[in-house]
Amino acid sequence: MIHLHGIQHRILEIGDLSIPPGHTVVTGWNGGGKTTLLRLLAGLELPKAGSIMFEDRKPGDTECGWVNEFPGRNMLFSLVRDELSSPLRFAHIPCDEVARKVGECAEWAGVSHLLPRRTHTLSGGEQVLTSLATALIGRPQILVLDEFDSYLDHGTADAIDEKILDSGARYIIQCTQNPDLAARADRVLLLSHGRVHAFGPPRDVFSGLERCCYYPPSWRLGRGTGL
Repeated sequence: MIHLHGIQHRILEIGDLSIPPGHTVVTGWNGGGKTTLLRLLAGLELPKAGSIMFEDRKPGDTECGWVNEFPGRNMLFSLVRDELSSPLRFAHIPCDEVARKVGECAEWAGVSHLLPRRTHTLSGGEQVLTSLATALIGRPQILVLDEFDSYLDHGTADAIDEKILDSGARYIIQCTQNPDLAARADRVLLLSHGRVHAFGPPRDVFSGLERCCYYPPSWRLGRGTGL
């Protein structure tokens, strides 16, 4: 369980919140604190007040995969192959094992053809796939994704979503503005003005939003699980 208690940081004010393992989507209005919350969960920032615990550890002490809203900012190296291998090299994994895992992960993410490319030449979608593969190559227990799907067409986003769910990460915390994707998650965390507006299963969260743009379009058409 992820426990947040007494969080005050920038716009965020969260009293008590417990997030179980599984797939949690963070969504809500612009400026509501979504990215700030994700950066706290990824250990990239420390809260000015309050605490965050992943079971019995702090975010900075927990293996976490992170994909930025602007995936090019994730990248540290000039070649895609070096970018993918960097988490393993930082962990002092033997070179032959690094090469094997890079090949496997690149094939899984569909970026094998990108390995010799320079990262600055990648398109937005290619940057997302490369960043996602880099985030997952070390098999982290926590995966934090900040609107990565905004660079992908619906078909690619759906295919990647399935792979993410099969990645082995114990916690997947994903920010998206796609209500249909949110509707398939285990839980939805709806933020408004830095506060938790609603948190729970998609059916419960979206039940009061039928007149709002955040209501899943597939539910309006009767194809989702909300009816």
